[in-house]
Amino acid sequence: MTKLDIIKKISLETGFTNVEVELFLDSFINSIKTSLSKGEKIEIRGFGSFITKKRNARKARNPLTNEIVDLDDRYIPFFKVSKILKEYVNKTIIRGF
Repeated sequence: MTKLDIIKKISLETGFTNVEVELFLDSFINSIKTSLSKGEKIEIRGFGSFITKKRNARKARNPLTNEIVDLDDRYIPFFKVSKILKEYVNKTIIRGF
């Protein structure tokens, strides 16, 4: 499912126009990005939580050239799915809905 598919589905379910839904969705995504860049945790009950994890600096090897490169400290966005969503997906996939 693409962003456009999500926009169309929400538009059909809510009666909002595609443009309005796209604005809402973009605003939602931007607020998550902004919060993560500030090191904040975002928790959506029943869905999951977004956090950033720190990766320490290390040396790595480029497999194509065998060159050793230094990787700086970095922060990786991470999504942890909620137990409720896990259970829902497993029940739905098993039943074939």
